[in-house]
Amino acid sequence: MNFKDLVKWNKRVSAVYAVGIWTMVGSYAYVTYTGRFDTPVKKREEVEEPEDPNKVVYQTAHSKTIIVYRKDFVPYSTRIFSFIRSFSGEPKSGDSDK
Repeated sequence: MNFKDLVKWNKRVSAVYAVGIWTMVGSYAYVTYTGRFDTPVKKREEVEEPEDPNKVVYQTAHSKTIIVYRKDFVPYSTRIFSFIRSFSGEPKSGDSDK
């Protein structure tokens, strides 16, 4: 295949792609303008507030997720950082001048 043939095919494929994209955009604009495509209004359901302030409830149409946070939870990144820092010999926050 020559270089000229590649350029021709590139232009043809680009033209087909452009026609397809503009057809999709134009169809969406036409359907929206004529009112055939009505976006449904989402009804927000009231979620009861849990008694425990450490509970968070996420509810969707298909699932309900309850996340319970522990009171004195230390993130794993902080635990790993403290463990690695313990090898350095620097004084820790609870240490006095010993």
